[in-house]
Amino acid sequence: MSVSTLAYTLHVLAALVWVGGMFFAWMILRPAIIAALEGPLRLRLWVQVFPRFFTWVWVAIVILPVTGVVFARLNYPSLELAPRYVQAMMGLYVVMVAVFLRIHSLQLPELRQAVQAEQWAEGAGVLGRIRRLVGINLLIGLAVVALAAARPALWS
Repeated sequence: MSVSTLAYTLHVLAALVWVGGMFFAWMILRPAIIAALEGPLRLRLWVQVFPRFFTWVWVAIVILPVTGVVFARLNYPSLELAPRYVQAMMGLYVVMVAVFLRIHSLQLPELRQAVQAEQWAEGAGVLGRIRRLVGINLLIGLAVVALAAARPALWS
């Protein structure tokens, strides 16, 4: 397997884990949890789910720029001369990381504290803010995937 193929494969897998994980959490897990669990149990479950998923997001956050730069450097004379869709993907990656850092560093500790203190209303409010931010990141992630998939038609 060539370096380019390996970089591309790891890049796609990392994006799949991050964006697919958000899609699963938003579209499948969240509605099932709402239907099956009462508020306190729901909050306790999310406190357990987020760190497990976020470990994989951290892996993706590291893999995506490394493999993206390797792939770009092997295919374009410089990052500045890479096609616009590549530059757009890089910019949207930065936005997604910023949103994730907000969730991980600010919202998740707030959720944990509320659950530990059994402040269910406060926890539900924090979970709602996390849900909105994950929804924003999911939309951005889907846009990045669409950019990558449509690159020959849109950017050539």
